[in-house]
Amino acid sequence: MEKVVAAGPDVVAHNIETIRRLTPVVRDRRASYDKSLSVLKLVKEISPSTYTKSSIMVGLGEKPEEVLEAMRDLRNSGVDFITVGQYLRPTLSHIPVAEYVHPSVFEYYRSEALKMGFKYAACGPLVRSSYKAGEFYLASVIRGG
Repeated sequence: MEKVVAAGPDVVAHNIETIRRLTPVVRDRRASYDKSLSVLKLVKEISPSTYTKSSIMVGLGEKPEEVLEAMRDLRNSGVDFITVGQYLRPTLSHIPVAEYVHPSVFEYYRSEALKMGFKYAACGPLVRSSYKAGEFYLASVIRGG
């Protein structure tokens, strides 16, 4: 991570993908929830001024309070930007969609993310990991970080 940060990226992104409980089902066994949080936290320890971003997919069977917990974990790791989007099953060999989350729930997540102190939160059914990433970055810089 020191080499990555030393290269001077505007944003370092690393996605936790899902909530703690579902991580072993959704992600490769080598990508633990806590490992992802530690990577994001390490970036901030190396360079507090480097922006960090992470993303959560919903619709995999999580409860809203679990999503909020994941958001708090990300914020406690120093993450600046967050995206929350609907999981869509890419192929039949992937995990099925458990629920299509209502747009009002995404607005709730966005509102809560901003209350938690995220500099920017993009939350919606069609939001993806790098959804309007350049726009969010520029908006944050214009507002003064």
